[in-house]
Amino acid sequence: MENSILDLKVIATKIRIDIIKMLNLAGSGHPGGSLSCVEILVALFWEKIKRTPENALDPNRDRFILSKGHGVPALYAVLAHRGIIPYEEIFTLRKINSRLQGHPSRLDLPYVEASTGSLGQGLSIAQGIALAGKIDRKNYRVYCLLGDGEMQEGQVWEAIMSAPKFKLDNLCAIVDYNKGQIDGYVKDVMNIEPLVDKLKAFNWNVIEIDGHDFEQILSALDEAELVKDKPTFIIAHTIKGKGVSFMEDNHEWHGKAPNDEETKIALRELEEQLNELLSQKMEVK
Repeated sequence: MENSILDLKVIATKIRIDIIKMLNLAGSGHPGGSLSCVEILVALFWEKIKRTPENALDPNRDRFILSKGHGVPALYAVLAHRGIIPYEEIFTLRKINSRLQGHPSRLDLPYVEASTGSLGQGLSIAQGIALAGKIDRKNYRVYCLLGDGEMQEGQVWEAIMSAPKFKLDNLCAIVDYNKGQIDGYVKDVMNIEPLVDKLKAFNWNVIEIDGHDFEQILSALDEAELVKDKPTFIIAHTIKGKGVSFMEDNHEWHGKAPNDEETKIALRELEEQLNELLSQKMEVK
């Protein structure tokens, strides 16, 4: 592990601050699901995928597919903090002629692996890339992040059915299980439970974790690398709007940007969290 858990928490909090600023400037976007997946992305991009400007387009790179494309502000912030795109560019989110559209566009930004946003398609794309890796005898791994509401889509289950058939042990799917979607709680709109039992029945290796706990996330990702002849599905329980009190577990913040006053409150809360973490770092030193 290259970074301490405390270092990763600091990075995650800085990314949450950026997400709020980006969405406020854009005047639109999706804070709930962007904030809920931050620890997952940080764990992947700092400890597993380790994307750098030098390997960003390497044909042997590990791949990441953001199937829940509306959560892309989190990914843009990650790419900026990894030095893949200029930091100031993240504040062009959703602007005319910006590379950073409201959903990932590979034509505009080659550092995203697929254009997503039409929910349900990402796992199929990830499966195809993983299968190509097997056929070409490549060693890269493919990670796909889905939304829990997205798992109501039929195409997701076609991919869930077929990936084990091809023994794609280089494929790791992760669901950001924040329990909410634009119309309310997932269980009320179209319940996807019992999710663990369903995925095991389709012959996936299934791991259930707290999606905000870096130790649990990294342990699950480590386990996924060791599993042979079947793909892994990580069920990451998260909180929609994580880090901002009035957004947490509130589906009303699925798809609206904070106004200036709400932004001030959110940033004050997040900056307090950041200062506490930085104080802990000083104590460790």
